[in-house]
Amino acid sequence: MLRTIKALLNSLKIPDLRQRIFFTLALIAIYRLGCFIPIPGINGEALAQFFANITSKQGGTLFDVMDLFTGQALSQMTIFALGIMPYISSSIIMQLLTVVIPSLEKLAKEGGDQGRKKITQYTRYGTVALAIFQSFIISVYLEDPAHFMGLQIVADGGLGFRLLTIITLTSGTAFIMWLGEQITERGIGNGMSILISVGIISRIPTALRFVWQLLSPISTEKSQIEPYTPIIMICLFVLVILFVVLITEGQRRIPVEYAKRIVGRKVYGGHSTYIPLRVNQAGVIPIIFAQSIILFPATIGQFVPQLQRFAESLMRGHLLYTVVYSLLIIFFAYFYTAVTFNTQDVAQNMKKYGGFIPGIRAGKPTAEYLDSVLTHITLPGAIFLAIIAVFPDWIMAWLRVPYLVASFFGGTGLLIIVGVMLDTMRQIESHLLMRHYDGFMKKGHLRGRR
Repeated sequence: MLRTIKALLNSLKIPDLRQRIFFTLALIAIYRLGCFIPIPGINGEALAQFFANITSKQGGTLFDVMDLFTGQALSQMTIFALGIMPYISSSIIMQLLTVVIPSLEKLAKEGGDQGRKKITQYTRYGTVALAIFQSFIISVYLEDPAHFMGLQIVADGGLGFRLLTIITLTSGTAFIMWLGEQITERGIGNGMSILISVGIISRIPTALRFVWQLLSPISTEKSQIEPYTPIIMICLFVLVILFVVLITEGQRRIPVEYAKRIVGRKVYGGHSTYIPLRVNQAGVIPIIFAQSIILFPATIGQFVPQLQRFAESLMRGHLLYTVVYSLLIIFFAYFYTAVTFNTQDVAQNMKKYGGFIPGIRAGKPTAEYLDSVLTHITLPGAIFLAIIAVFPDWIMAWLRVPYLVASFFGGTGLLIIVGVMLDTMRQIESHLLMRHYDGFMKKGHLRGRR
């Protein structure tokens, strides 16, 4: 604890790092402010009453999941109601197209900075298109009282309301996308992940209020919990955090030797190092991607009668949802690992600079060896992610608590928060170590090599 406080104080002594931290906090404050600005034409009291009814239930509905990721912006129908999900969906589509379409693959691999900028620009266009489509669906959905237990959410519907809603929600998503990019470039941590984490953390007071209501003797909740339930949830909370940290930080180090090379009068190489292959190389991205994908057909099914039964089977708690969600997480764990860690490129670079893995020939055999190791260590990490993602369903059934409460004591929300915090701490750590300050974690292996 004292070491962490010292590291935080040291981070404020570095002007550049201090500026990055304050810049990030300022943009987070702007994001949270936008989560309370409502869309014009919405009956806020009726909407709050509807979401209070469905949130208190055990089901963990589509609205519960989406509201968790948007930081309660959806339940209040604010300008940030869509959250960052359209950007994530667009990123998934673009990465899939990059693998399928040769021209995009060439642009991503050989285009350099200009190629990456074009890919980013295409992702932004896709984000706006998806935001327009989703905001149109929401505007139509809001006008029908049948979707809200007979409550009149929109007093004056029609074309004008729909256009205003589309413009407002699309602009809000575009602004969130800009905030995330600014945090990534000029702040600390991954901007998109930080905004998602902030939205999830903002629901903690509401979750604690639910626990208090369920424990209170005068509570009107039907699903009254036992007095020992909070103790069990706290124990699960600690255990899940422990396992998340272990899996996130777990890695296999592949030893690499560099042969001595004489260029003119200078000698290069002749040292040993390693390639760190993480058990969870993809981080929290697979869960975010899988959540975004599985929410899309469920949303469409709300408006297409022919797909309504299929959409209901994709709701939380159903077997099909659990199977599809888990398989999507495992798929994206492998997919994102393959995208971010290209074994062919690593093997070629090692061969170029005279590096080799002891006992493995340079070139193609090295790439095949790295691919085999990565495939084996990614599987337990992917399975762990899938188990953590469906863990709240088990908690809801066992402890009889709402999804909002269960999601904070094990599951996607907790995994994202822990993963983002660890990633942010690593970035702060790197700034501190460059300036010879004590960081959050001990770097014993670095000190031993000096």
